[in-house]
Amino acid sequence: MELLRRILKVETNIQFVVVFLVFSITGMGAVFIAKPMMGWFGIDYEQMNWYVFWPLRILFMTVCYQIMLVTFGTLAGQRVYFWRVEKRMLRRFGIRLK
Repeated sequence: MELLRRILKVETNIQFVVVFLVFSITGMGAVFIAKPMMGWFGIDYEQMNWYVFWPLRILFMTVCYQIMLVTFGTLAGQRVYFWRVEKRMLRRFGIRLK
């Protein structure tokens, strides 16, 4: 448990539980939200090849995840922590924020 707390850089066990809950809710939410969003844009599995559809779906899920992570983190009272995580993820994608 202590190793995970150091890796995630959380201070208390309560924050540890909140962080895990936010990550799990955000991950599942991004998967569920991506399908209807793709439908709104007219992207359907039956209408295109799988090698076009799945990269687009992963892109939609990634964008949804980024937005939902900060939103749910803020609602959970951990905005500073999740904004720091978000900036680190965006840096890995090549986007630099101050």
